[in-house]
Amino acid sequence: MNTKDNEKKGMCARCPGTVCYPLAGTNDPLPELETAPDFCPMRRLSTVVEAAANEYARPEIKEFSRLASVQEAECYEITAEGIRTTIPRIEEIIEFASKCNYTKIGIAFCVGLKEEARMTAAILEDKGFEVVSVNCKVGRIPKETIGLGGDEKIMGEALFEPICNPIAQAEILNAEEVDLAILLGLCVGHDTLFFKYCRVPCTVLAVKDRVFGHNPLAGLYLSKSPYYGRIRAKADKAGKGNKVTV
Repeated sequence: MNTKDNEKKGMCARCPGTVCYPLAGTNDPLPELETAPDFCPMRRLSTVVEAAANEYARPEIKEFSRLASVQEAECYEITAEGIRTTIPRIEEIIEFASKCNYTKIGIAFCVGLKEEARMTAAILEDKGFEVVSVNCKVGRIPKETIGLGGDEKIMGEALFEPICNPIAQAEILNAEEVDLAILLGLCVGHDTLFFKYCRVPCTVLAVKDRVFGHNPLAGLYLSKSPYYGRIRAKADKAGKGNKVTV
């Protein structure tokens, strides 16, 4: 595993994590950093890790991180039978927003999850939050505007189809001065643009997965089955296009 190529990149997903998360007792010495694999970011990019640690000294970042960690701990309880989880994500978002004294919440949602957006807005309003919601088709920009042909549209060239418009969703929530933006079911790529343009704190309630009921981890679990084995199949790199940046 400690090959020259592997030393050039972080590979935490392949590491047991016994150095960064050793579960040591309070008074126990932590493992020596030199015992971590060569690819460990704490060894390879120590200045980056140190610079990141310094960010937590900023009062507003320190407090935000403290509240996030408090919220994390409150999602578990230690019982005689072991550790248990306590609340679903929607409640976790509500509790964290309350801890941060947020009062105005924005929801950027996919029109395919309009009912879920309506339910989310109602729940947040019942908890005392002001809610601003904006759907992905805001602006009604024709898909042809960004260069799509009729055969690249969902319903073909005969019907008008507006693009998903995450830039407008982000800018609207910025303009509305929401305290927290919640993403609900935006498509892959569209959510990326939202993150790029959103200038307020942001979290995700659910992501788009049309096949697995918006539970994308099901794709990982089922990749071990013969029915979805294609997910684990080696990629054919021939014919790949040029990298696109945003």
